[in-house]
Amino acid sequence: MFLQILLFLALYSIAVHLLHKLNNHPPSPFPTLPFIGHFYSLLKKPLHRTLAKISANHGPILLLHFGSRPVVLVSSASAAEECFTKNDIVLANRPKLLYGKHMGNNYTSLIWDSYGENWRNLRRVSSIHLLSGNCLQLLYATRLDEVHLLLRKLYKDQGRTVDLKSRLFELMVNLMMRMIAGKRYYGDDVVDVEEGTRFREIMRESFLLAGASNMGDFLPVMKLFGKLEKRMINLSKRRDTFTQELIDECRNNMKNGKESCLSIDKKKNMIEVMLSLQEQEPEIYKDETIRSLMIVLLLAGTDTSAATMEWALSFLLNHPQVLHKAQAEIDAVVGQNRLIEESDLPNLPYLHCIINETFRLKPVGPLLIPHESSEECTVGGYRIPRGTMLLVNAWAIHNDPNKWEEPTKYMPERFEGLDSSNTAFKLMPFGAGRRRCPGEGLAMRMVGLTLGSLIQCFEWERIGEELVDLTEGPGLTMPKAQPLQAKCRPRQPFVPLLSQI
Repeated sequence: MFLQILLFLALYSIAVHLLHKLNNHPPSPFPTLPFIGHFYSLLKKPLHRTLAKISANHGPILLLHFGSRPVVLVSSASAAEECFTKNDIVLANRPKLLYGKHMGNNYTSLIWDSYGENWRNLRRVSSIHLLSGNCLQLLYATRLDEVHLLLRKLYKDQGRTVDLKSRLFELMVNLMMRMIAGKRYYGDDVVDVEEGTRFREIMRESFLLAGASNMGDFLPVMKLFGKLEKRMINLSKRRDTFTQELIDECRNNMKNGKESCLSIDKKKNMIEVMLSLQEQEPEIYKDETIRSLMIVLLLAGTDTSAATMEWALSFLLNHPQVLHKAQAEIDAVVGQNRLIEESDLPNLPYLHCIINETFRLKPVGPLLIPHESSEECTVGGYRIPRGTMLLVNAWAIHNDPNKWEEPTKYMPERFEGLDSSNTAFKLMPFGAGRRRCPGEGLAMRMVGLTLGSLIQCFEWERIGEELVDLTEGPGLTMPKAQPLQAKCRPRQPFVPLLSQI
């Protein structure tokens, strides 16, 4: 019996292999097992490293089978360029995954909607009315205020061990919620404690479920087991209720002439902007659309930027010479009589080198959000069938020894004098093509301002003699396995400034 099973598995794998050959599909690792496909090779975590090893052994364009779902895995810059240029429209769809159904408004949110009129409208709204350079500039005072609040807390905690992971996450969530609704939900000065508790629980559950793997997306029989879908449905209802309450509150405030709760420059928050547009075009700017965009901004714009800054500081703690070089650059450009501002960022090229090197080594989207082919296309000369999921391993591309010298080495200097056009498709922290992240401008402003402020104002030390552990933990945004803790003390020239903010 055992030999018969082995014979069947061998014949099945050979038949699948020959079928791919005849159809000119990308090569597929041997063996392909019935029902589970290549799941047997994905047991080791983290997934992006496992997939990178498979690609190193079998080629940069592979056809895998995750259960019943065909997946094309791309792990080279040239193949990624072909996907996001020649095949950009064909590969602009999203696969129908359970998370997109329940947490993406039944596949209609900006992230999970497939390419079409609704997605184009959402993209236009976010790019023009929420995330354009002009819109971001209007809310600059809010961003600066949140960064200064962080500096004030660190100044009070000088000499103590600081949990930077939680501090940076709270910074980003408070910033986004102030920009969205004019409210803060983390820290000691939360106005409505009960509302803050509800919000924090919703955020915790959202990130927990975002990182949960759903085997039912690939093995339909698994849908009969587990409670993941019920949890998603429950969370979706709670999220919709909470965000609708915020919309209703903003709508009432606007009718009564009240300003945003934490407005410091009398600028409209994002909900108010959307409600103003709703008055002009109610069929386009529905409450459901506003709720959806709020959730996308929160999930895509908080944990990602916080994780990038945590990784960047981890590298700086392990490479103090880089930290001192960055401090010297900021001192030369900004001086020691004022704090760094966003307008200084274009004049700080080495700071950008540090950020780019962090993106390269620790991209918070190591596997870009999956795409799906709407029609048959060709990549690298291979035929990609319609309905095939596309996974682009950005981490593997960022660490490709054929594109990067000593790719495992932390070396911000590799980006000095390097034109951004020379890194296209070799460095993709925000994706590429028409599905590229529209929040890139906000992320770069916030990461640059926060990281620059922390470098400018404080001396940083590890909590022990050992180097900071750079091991990656499980999760979609490649978190550190061990949250970053460090000690800081204010740099002497900045004590007067820090004591006054």
